[in-house]
Amino acid sequence: MGLLRDLRDLLRLPDFRRLLGVRLLSQLSDGVFQVALAAYVVFSPEKQASPGAVASAMAVLLLPYSLIGPFTGVLLDRWRRRQVLLYCNLLRAVLCCGTAGLILLRVPDWLFYLSALSVTAVNRFVLAGLSAALPRVVDPDRLVTANALSPTAGTLAATVGGGVAFVVHLFAAEGDGANAATVLLGSVLYLCAGLSALSLGRDLLGPEPDQVRPQFTAALTGTAQGLTAGLRHLRRRPAAARAMTAMTAMRFCFGALTVMLLMLCRYAWSDPSDTDAGLRLLGVAVGLSAAGFFVAALVTPWATARVGTSGWIIACSAASALLLPPLALSFSVAPLMLAAFALGIATQGAKIATDTVVQAQVDDAYRGRVFSLYDVVFNVAFVGAAAIAALVLPADVRSAGLVVALALVYAATAAAMLRERDVSRGTSRAGTPTR
Repeated sequence: MGLLRDLRDLLRLPDFRRLLGVRLLSQLSDGVFQVALAAYVVFSPEKQASPGAVASAMAVLLLPYSLIGPFTGVLLDRWRRRQVLLYCNLLRAVLCCGTAGLILLRVPDWLFYLSALSVTAVNRFVLAGLSAALPRVVDPDRLVTANALSPTAGTLAATVGGGVAFVVHLFAAEGDGANAATVLLGSVLYLCAGLSALSLGRDLLGPEPDQVRPQFTAALTGTAQGLTAGLRHLRRRPAAARAMTAMTAMRFCFGALTVMLLMLCRYAWSDPSDTDAGLRLLGVAVGLSAAGFFVAALVTPWATARVGTSGWIIACSAASALLLPPLALSFSVAPLMLAAFALGIATQGAKIATDTVVQAQVDDAYRGRVFSLYDVVFNVAFVGAAAIAALVLPADVRSAGLVVALALVYAATAAAMLRERDVSRGTSRAGTPTR
């Protein structure tokens, strides 16, 4: 009841409600676009995707735009974040239209990836901007609850968007027309997300007016110095640095498991020639994972109030280590679907706690840079895990060694966090950065 009361109180804040609306529309669009990419790259009947091909696709889509992450952070601390949310979503709407056209024209894969990369690259500004802006619309005492509601609601919106894309593919005739139509749907939703940002005040989301540098070249001047200052600031915030490190390790595990689950859905649990069956299984796994995210949003504020943010990250990583082997080593549908739900709770619970620590510990003037760097290491960890999975997964996609290794990574993460003093305990109550 306390959580529901806190959620009601948050939703009474008009600026928080408007920012949440921008997030929901943006991530709804992301879900549609991401499933469209998966359907085109992995589940197209004419494509025979291997783990290596999946890892390559992830590398093409994630690693290059990770290189712009540091610049993203500097710009988010120099540009009005509301304008970033507006123009980036409008730009993604236009780029989606181009990607749909390339699908219909059946261009070479590298050109398609380049177009898709342009859409996902802009996404860095949107997600990092949303996270950096959140403390501007809620007070510190409500930051844990806001982090439980806002990113989790965004993830659920992405899941709903993915579900809509699944429906389009399941009921439309197989082929490039269905893929292009799904991408165009994402374009319309990106347009709506951009227009919804106009409901927010121009200067509401920060940074402070004296930090704004509207000219692009002026904003990029001194990027290296700005990043150095951001890293130096993060080093003075050990609680934030530890939480980010732990979450990166958990993200690595999630990336490897994602590739394994995707390939099991495509080849082991269904007829490889029946791409719709594999897509349906993947949809169930995504839905169960999203249900886990929702449960995490409900329990994390309660848990962090009792064991602290660091204690909750320890609990989530330790639970993952204990649950993964018994659920995954059978490589059967039901246990692994249960694992998707359980790891959804653990992963999202740890992320809510990590976001809260970073937001509370990092000053507003540095928050955009820190969240962008946070995003970069996440993506690098995810792609690195996918590459390792591609190397070790056998032809039947069943690798007990990989499962055990990932369980050990989860266990090591919990042990490393346990050795550190929980300096962030009580952030949900105090919410005051350590100076």
